[in-house]
Amino acid sequence: MTERIKWFKEIHKEDVSIVGGKGANLGEMSNIGLPIPPGFVITAQTYKEFIEKTKIKDKILDMLKDLDKEDTAKLQKVSDNIQKLIIAAPIPQEIQDEIIKNYVLIGAKKGQTTEFWVACRSSATAEDLPEASFAGQQATFLNIKGAKNVVQATRECWASLFTARAIYYRAKNNFPTDKVFIAVVVQKMVNSDKSGVMFSINPSTNNENEIMIESAFGLGEAVVSGAVNPDLYIIDKETLKIKKIETKEQKIKIIKDPKTGKTVEKKLTVAEEKQQVCNDKEILELARLSKLIEKHYGKPQDMEWAIEGPDVMIVQARPVTTFKKTSAEEETVKEGAAKMLVKGETASPGVAAGPVRIVHDLNELDKVKKGDIMVTTMTTPDMVPAMQKAAGIVTDEGGMTCHAAIVSREMGIPCIVGTRNSTKVLKDGQIVTVHATHGIVYEGKLAEVAKKAEAAQTIVSATPQEIITATAVKVICDLPDFAEKAAATGADGVGLVRIEIMIANGGIHPAEYIRQNKDEDYIKLLMDGIGGIARAFHGKPVWVRTSDIRTDEYRNLKGGDKEPKETDPMIGWHAIRRGLDEPRILKAEFEAIKRLHQQGITNVGVMIPFVIRTREVREAKRIMREVGLEPQEDLEFGVMVETPAACWVIEDICKEGIDFVSFGTNDLTQLTLGIDRNNERISKLFDEMHAAVLGEIKMVVETCKKYNVQSSICGQAGSRPEMAKFLVGIGIDSISANPDAVHEIKEVVARTEQRLLLDAEREELKELRKAKLKNKR
Repeated sequence: MTERIKWFKEIHKEDVSIVGGKGANLGEMSNIGLPIPPGFVITAQTYKEFIEKTKIKDKILDMLKDLDKEDTAKLQKVSDNIQKLIIAAPIPQEIQDEIIKNYVLIGAKKGQTTEFWVACRSSATAEDLPEASFAGQQATFLNIKGAKNVVQATRECWASLFTARAIYYRAKNNFPTDKVFIAVVVQKMVNSDKSGVMFSINPSTNNENEIMIESAFGLGEAVVSGAVNPDLYIIDKETLKIKKIETKEQKIKIIKDPKTGKTVEKKLTVAEEKQQVCNDKEILELARLSKLIEKHYGKPQDMEWAIEGPDVMIVQARPVTTFKKTSAEEETVKEGAAKMLVKGETASPGVAAGPVRIVHDLNELDKVKKGDIMVTTMTTPDMVPAMQKAAGIVTDEGGMTCHAAIVSREMGIPCIVGTRNSTKVLKDGQIVTVHATHGIVYEGKLAEVAKKAEAAQTIVSATPQEIITATAVKVICDLPDFAEKAAATGADGVGLVRIEIMIANGGIHPAEYIRQNKDEDYIKLLMDGIGGIARAFHGKPVWVRTSDIRTDEYRNLKGGDKEPKETDPMIGWHAIRRGLDEPRILKAEFEAIKRLHQQGITNVGVMIPFVIRTREVREAKRIMREVGLEPQEDLEFGVMVETPAACWVIEDICKEGIDFVSFGTNDLTQLTLGIDRNNERISKLFDEMHAAVLGEIKMVVETCKKYNVQSSICGQAGSRPEMAKFLVGIGIDSISANPDAVHEIKEVVARTEQRLLLDAEREELKELRKAKLKNKR
């Protein structure tokens, strides 16, 4: 006789063919004593019994016979017909009775005699194909209440085995339909007071000796979707001591409406806004569970958790896919007898050793030779040529979005920022080891460190499997010499090319080219640099930002000493406002792009920075036409959204005529929050996930959709997984990340898109159910 129901306590990891991967994992965790919400699995064999007893198995196989999976319209039609067939087929009474009896038992285990909320999750499996994976392809139904509704949700989970996407996946991978079955997990819903995610390693630094926890009030959907900026806790895995607590500003929580069961947003109380989400006791209990789960599975784990009242529960655990074992050189650095000299923030991970070269001003840049450790108060764009030689970089000042952080990440050079005193503590010529992954500079050469080219190889040049996403994941690339490596990440194009580094390498300020009537030299410099990047990304879009040089930058360039002195250059005479005042500079930049198009390099588009008025857009387009380029016809033309002003006049800008917008989140956050992003003393307050910044981004994306304008992000925030989740959720068209973050962001985007697709398919199944009920009447 078919075993229709298996409770978690009866399930082990070897039972994938009976309960699917999700069911097997929940059973395994339950059996090692982890606090898992109670539940059972309606086995895959029950589904098989259903399609055989109702005699729909052969009908399904006939519908799929000779189906051309590439014929999208036919595939969708067959999918709809099969799902309707399953929804309409009556579930044998004996199967219904068993499901209902066990649903009631979940409530009995929690002392509930009335109806209660559960989740019904699909868990597909394949007979004789233990390695087959169907993760995320089938439906999940949350907040199901009542025995009859659980039966109906089970039927809809079964039907989701035949969505167009699932059929296509099986056909493409040659999985025979008659061997693929589906189990359904029925599990008590946790009405979370607090929830979140945790990792048994620190995925930000790849540190396997730390546990990282993110938390928010209410249901976990708020964290997973990026709707709030979660609190962050870092715990030492060995000692279980809390190393770091970052309490973030949160305004809302997602809760379950007690009447409808739907999730709704609710404003936090004033007391909750000021409160740390998890207390120390809860943090340590979560860390203990994280350590236990990793030990059991033998590999780092990515977990979802929930707290309801006094109960701390684990909802899900899966392996961390982005973890890379610490290299032998890093292990040696950590071993022991090392004297720590200075400590700061990790701007670009990695390890490097070499002699210190302290750069007090631009006249000392020649001191830096290949393989040196460059130490300075704060890097400026003038320093890029010297930075390219360095094996490692250490600065006194700066945060995660400062110049040193941005450029070092692109070049793959280990970099520590915000040490406050490195230029005073470290001595010229002193041999040190920069352990940027941990943010520490040690005395001496603690390990045999690879050559700069090898140490810089943090960029993932190949991924184990191509990840296809509807949201384009692009890369930020300013350096032609690094373009091939950036292209090897599999990025969908370049979302930002800053031409200032090309200008710095040329040694002459743009205004000086014009003063000397050497416009042609400037054009050729840009053609060489932009062309090198565009060729590496042949066939993919490359968006170039016109020059954005503050008057306090690049003073070391020829002609730079003639720049005016301003009280606040960050919001002064630069970007498009200067380009319109000195149109020959802007014309030369447009001319360089026009000539590249004439050479057949037609994948280059252009965007203008720091826009605050529609007039700036109109004037830039006029100048572009003067050089013989028609914006929106000859090339893609867009604007940077870096100011609150641009957000509030975005509708007028769209009406003016643009192809795309690109968020510069560093400036947008700085100007919205009123925070100097280069000041390490207040860097903890600089937060791209602040509700005000997210609100501006959401408003702009929604307006752009209305006018069929592409929306993108090219600020450093695009490399943050939590920001990527938020952006996909609001429907952004593309995200640009640092080269070393492309693969991770693609994974985040793929998971988020998958979740949105499942939600859409769930709504589709609900409509099918409504149609069936209507037909009955």
